[in-house]
Amino acid sequence: MTEQTQIERTEVREPEARPARRAAPPLTPRGVGHEARAALMVWRREMIRFRNDRARMFTMLLQPLLFLFVMGTGLSSVVNTGGGLDFRTFLFPGVLAMSVLFSAAFAGISLVWDREFGFLREMLVAPVSKASIIVGKCLGGATTATLQSVVLLALAGLVGVPYHPLLLVSLLALLFLGAFMLTAMGVLLSARIKQIQAAMPASQLIIMPMMFLSGALFPMAHLPDWLSLLTRINPLTYVVQPMRAVIFDHIDIPPAARAAFNPAITWGGWQVPLGLQVLVAAAVTVAILSTCVALFDRTD
Repeated sequence: MTEQTQIERTEVREPEARPARRAAPPLTPRGVGHEARAALMVWRREMIRFRNDRARMFTMLLQPLLFLFVMGTGLSSVVNTGGGLDFRTFLFPGVLAMSVLFSAAFAGISLVWDREFGFLREMLVAPVSKASIIVGKCLGGATTATLQSVVLLALAGLVGVPYHPLLLVSLLALLFLGAFMLTAMGVLLSARIKQIQAAMPASQLIIMPMMFLSGALFPMAHLPDWLSLLTRINPLTYVVQPMRAVIFDHIDIPPAARAAFNPAITWGGWQVPLGLQVLVAAAVTVAILSTCVALFDRTD
C-alpha cells in the first residue's frame, strides 16, 4: 500500500456543526404564588399529622379541662370575687391560652424530630425558600392548636361565658395569634437544639414561666413590683389579658370586681389600650419568626 493511500484513509474529517443548545428552563421558579404553595403543603402535612394523632388531641385537652372544672371549682370556694363573678369565668381565658400553649409549642419543636429522621433536610433542599417552610410550619401548629381550643369554647356557657358570635370570633383570633407566636418559639428552639430529648425539657423551661407570668391563673392586681414587671415583659400576657377584657365586656360584672380581676396593663403609669396590646403580641410574633428564618439560614 502506497504512502499516499494511507494518508487518504487516515485523513481526519472535520466535525459537523452542531445546533446551538437552548437555555435550560429555570429549575426553581420563584414568586409569591410558588412560595405560598410550598407553605400550604407544609401546613397540610401538619393537619394530616394532627388528624392521625388522636391521642395527642385528648392529652392536650385533658390538662386545661382539669384546670377549669377541677381547680377552678375548688378555688371558687376560697377566692372571694365579691359575689358578682364566678372564679371559673375569670379562669376561662387563661385556660384557653393554656390549651394552645402546650400544643403549639410542641408543634414547633417537632422540627427536632423531623431533623432526626431526615425529613427536615428533604424540605430544606427543596426549591423553595426556608421562610416559606417555617411559615407553613407555624401556620400548621397554630391551626391545630386553635382547633383544639374549639372544644373548650363549646363549653363556655358552663362557666358563665355567653355564646356571642363577636365574642367567639374575637377569642378565636386572639388564640390563633397566641398559638402562632408559641409555635414560632418552638421552631426557634428547634433551630439550636438537635435532639428531641433536650428539646422537651427546654420547652417546658420556657412554657411554664410564660403560663404562670401571664395572669392566666391569678389576677394581676396588687402584685409585688418584681412580679408585676415580669408579667409586663411576658409576651403571652398581651394575649391573655385582651381575651379576658373581651369576655368581661360581654358579661354583667360589677366595676369593683372588674378592677380587681382584670386591671389594665400599664407602662410607667400609662394605661395600654387593648388594640396596642394585640399589636405588641403581633410584633413579638413577627420578630420571633424573623429570627427563626435567620437562624435556620445559618445552621442548616
